[in-house]
Parts: sequence; structure tokens; C-alpha cells
Amino acid sequence: MRTGIATVCLSGTLKEKMQACAIAGFDGIEIFEQDLVTSPLSPENVRTMAADLGLGLDLYQPFRDFDGVTPDLLKANLRRAEAKFKLMSRLGMDTILVCTNVATATIDDDGLRASQLSELAELAGDHGVKVAYEALAWGKYVNDYEHAYRLVEMVDHPNLGTCLDSFHILSRDWDTAPIEKIDAEKIFFVQVADAPKLSMDVLSWSRHYRVFPGEGQFELAKFMGHVVRAGYTGPVSLEVFNDVFRQSDVDRTAVDAMRSLIWLEEQSANWLAAGPEGAASSGAASRRRYPMELATLPKVSEPAGFNFAEVKADDTVQLEKLLGQLGFAFEGRHRTKDVQLWTMGQARVIINEQAASHAEPAIAALGFDVASPVIASARAQQLKAPVVARRVQADEEVFQGIAAPDSTEIFLCQGSPDGTAAWTHEFGEGLERTGQAQNAVIDHVNLAQPWQHFDEAVLFYTSALALEPQPFAEVPSPSGLVRSQVMQTSDAAVRLVLNLAPAQQAAVQGTQTVRKTYQEHIAFAVDDLVATARAAQDRGLEFLQIPANYYEDLDARFDLEPGFLATLKELNLLYDRDADGEFLHFYTATVGSVFFEMVERRGNYDGYGAPNAPVRHAVQYDSLHRT
Repeated sequence: MRTGIATVCLSGTLKEKMQACAIAGFDGIEIFEQDLVTSPLSPENVRTMAADLGLGLDLYQPFRDFDGVTPDLLKANLRRAEAKFKLMSRLGMDTILVCTNVATATIDDDGLRASQLSELAELAGDHGVKVAYEALAWGKYVNDYEHAYRLVEMVDHPNLGTCLDSFHILSRDWDTAPIEKIDAEKIFFVQVADAPKLSMDVLSWSRHYRVFPGEGQFELAKFMGHVVRAGYTGPVSLEVFNDVFRQSDVDRTAVDAMRSLIWLEEQSANWLAAGPEGAASSGAASRRRYPMELATLPKVSEPAGFNFAEVKADDTVQLEKLLGQLGFAFEGRHRTKDVQLWTMGQARVIINEQAASHAEPAIAALGFDVASPVIASARAQQLKAPVVARRVQADEEVFQGIAAPDSTEIFLCQGSPDGTAAWTHEFGEGLERTGQAQNAVIDHVNLAQPWQHFDEAVLFYTSALALEPQPFAEVPSPSGLVRSQVMQTSDAAVRLVLNLAPAQQAAVQGTQTVRKTYQEHIAFAVDDLVATARAAQDRGLEFLQIPANYYEDLDARFDLEPGFLATLKELNLLYDRDADGEFLHFYTATVGSVFFEMVERRGNYDGYGAPNAPVRHAVQYDSLHRT
């Protein structure tokens, strides 16, 4: 599949955009007219630079509001078009995008539109240019891709074809199956974009909320499957209008964009292999070869569970104290690294003091159990994930590591049926155990995402780790709304919660600037939360203090048994219930940017105590700002 991207997707100058696209591995680009108009580079310079970078110049766009106009306006439009065709000759480009009219169309007559498009096609042919006619979802009279193609058929000129844009088709819920009936020779260009499902006018939706494939909710694999079945072999190019992407680092955004096309290519191949309309098939349909070859990635299963969580810190005293009070056992220090291991049942926490000078405690890495770490790492690397290497010596476990968009290090570990980890033998003697160890596992990890990389993180965990995004939620906090996106495996053995936190302001105190970083946490599931809380209380654990008002509201909502309610209040436990079960949990105080949560899931409760999240945010905010 030939990959492309429109320069409008990226921040920076035209030169910076072209360089970023080349580094990310794109085959070609669409030049958005404004990027050229505002560039000091001449068309000849752009042409030379593209050749030097190995980039094709695939499409010049957009040419707006051409058809359905009066004769005087048609004359002006043809003059404008000829000027662009001459410019394209200087650029070495041969395809232009012409959008259906949204502003100046005054005559709703397909015969007239076809006649005017015929004049445009004839003029384009004189200059060696192909016109890709695209139906905008908000076109005044033409907003349906099938309508646009009927006009192309009416004109029947070799220099007029159509452009299929996934956003304009899927945002209107048009059926994509008829794409297969379009003559492949008349599909001059294909543009793809994803988007969240929103209830708003389609123009605003398009201009601000498009995202890269895999970061929204459109059925893009199905769309692309129909395009491939039609016999199309040209570029598949990203056209994404997004306010965040156009403010973000251009190199990083280009890599994220390329990852999305690699993911889409694989998903489309899978959709085609599944048979007609993606239904499971073992017949000839699933083995059919198409003119466009779609590459796939190494196949991996979803993670079986968390192997460990790692917190990095310079001063570890408070962390050690906190884990001890929760009931974790200190297993010792690593024999060659400045690293500690703490365990409770199958929950393992690493405290990493390496290269942590002046660093407050923060979640630094997560380990996941996978069937084949090498294959999983190879897949992630093909998806443009940066490799993370760790120094090892003889007889030490070699972890396959990659970096997530928020810089969290992800390690792919060889899982074992009994839940043990072979690498734990590298740690020396710890503390002598007293009493029966509590059974526990890592239930979920909550990671804060920078605002400009939230969508990137969703795609990363979807494509590289096979986690499935769940419906997102918005949680109120004293600092504003927190967008929360759960990523998890089908069996919920791995639950990762990505939070898009409100922008944190820097507070100035005298001459010292204090940064308020958003908090993250690791949650551990136990069999008996009340017993765990009482034992932790006996060890002197400082619980997050829950307001009395919360328990009054809790009683009103659930009519709890008075003794049980008193226990919850005494131990600062929070509670939730749904049709499937119950959920008990408590939080610790925060150390650095990290706190811990202990949970108990009763029955088939599958949530996270969402009604309690505003309480936790408010108490933490009050604690942070208390003088």
C-alpha cells in the first residue's frame, strides 16, 4: 500500500513537514495550498526537495467552489484553475483535488454541473493534470460520493475521476459497499481519517475533531476493504484536521500518523481475509488476491496480565514505608542494579533508584506477560515504537522494551502458567516474612497523558499491545474535567486507564516555581479489603481521608446495612454497586506523583468505582493545596 499524508495534518513550515514525513517513512504527500502559499520555497525548490527526500508529490489541494455556478463565475473559475495547473507543472504534480461546491453554487442541475466539470477536465487534460472530484459532506447540492461519481460518469473524460474520503462518507453514514461498483480507473485518490462519534454539525466536526486511523470510532477497515475490492492501487493518504495535532511536535505527529496507516493496512487485510463483509470465511473469498497488496504485522495475542509495575525515585523512604504498611514484603535488592523488589502475592512492584537524581517518585515502567516477547517487540517496532534497552549481565533476564507515548517504558515479559517471574531470583534476601502473605494481583494502572499525546497513546496501546479501548468517561475534578479512557484485554486481566488531565498550572512561591504534576496510581486487587485495610491501619498507614458527606450520600443511594456502613466510614473505604456485583476500594496518600489503591471486586463487577472518582479528586486537590 502506498502511504501518503496531507501537509495540513502537521505543525510547522512546509519544509519541516516534508522532512518529518520523509523521516516517518511516508511514500508521498498532499500539498495543502496554504502551506505552499506561505512558504519561502519556490515550487521548483519544493519539487527538488521532495525528490531529495524520496517523497512523491501526490496531490495538490484544495480547489474549491467550482461547479454549479453562473457563466461569469465559471469563466473566473476556469482562469483560476489554469493558474493552478501551471503551478502544478512547476511542482511536478499531476493530480488536483476539486471539492463539491459549498459556497457559490446557485444552480442545482446535474446537467449543468457535468457540463462545467467537462470544461474543467478538458482544460486539465491540456496541462497533463487529473482532476479528483470529491463530495464534501456539507456540499450545497452534492454531498454524497455516489452522486459525485455519477457526475464523473456523465462527463466520461479521462482526466476526471473521483476522490473517496472516509470522513465525508462515514460521517454521513453512507453505505460503503457501493464503492466496489466504482470503476477503479476512475478512483483517482483515496483519503482516510478517523473521528470520535460526536453530535454536532459535520463541518465543525470535520475541521477540528478528525484523528488518525485507530484513534476514533469509524469502521475504516471496512471502508478500505471495499476500496481494495474495487481494484484501487493508488495512494492511501491521511487528511486529518485536528487542532491538537497542528500544535504538536511535527516529527512525533508524523510518526504517529505513519503508525496509524500501518495499523489500518493490517486491519484492512484482516477484514478482507474474513470474507464477504468481514464475516468468517474459509472459501476462495478469503484467499483472493487484489491489485493492492496489503502488508500485515507479526501476529500477537493480547497480554495475559501484568508482570510488574515500576516506580522510579531518588528518595525511596516514603515509598518503602507505604508498601510495607500496605502489606508488601521486601524481597531484596538486585544483585547488580540499584533496584528493589516488593511483592504481595502475584503483585510485584520494583523501586528503581537508578539515574533518579532529584526525581520524585513516579511510575516509570510496566511489565506485561506475553506469549512471545520477541515477536511482540518486533510488532511494536514495526509500528514505530522506540526501543528501550536495559543493561544486563550474565544470567540476568533480557527484557524486550519499548517506550509508550508518555515515556512510560513497556517491557514484554515471558509469562508463566503459575504466575511466577523467573527474573525474581536476581534479587537477594529480603525481610523475614511474618504470617501468611496476602493474595494480590495488579488490578489496573492509571496513567496521566499529556494533552497533545492522548490520541497517540490510545492508538499505541491498541496497535502494539492489542488492548481494546472502552467507551471513555469524563470525571469532574476541582481542576476541571478529566477525560478517562480505559484500555483492556478481553478478559480484563490487563486494565490500563489513560487520563487526559486538566492543564496543570505552575504556581510561583517567592522565587521558586512549583510544578503541580498530575497524579498516577497503581491498583492492587485483594480477596478481603476490610481485613487488608485493618492490617494496614495497624501498621500506621495514612489513608486518603473521605468526607462524612460521602457516607451519608452512600447510605441514601444504597441503603447499606448500618454495621457495614460504619466499617466503611471507620476505614475510609469507598463503595460502589451495580447489577453485576460490588466494589470496595481505598486510596493511600500521594508520594511524589504516585499513590496506591487497594480494591476488592465482588461478583462480576467490572468497573472502577466511577461515582467515587470525583470524591477522590476533590480530597487529593484539598490535600495538595492545604496550607
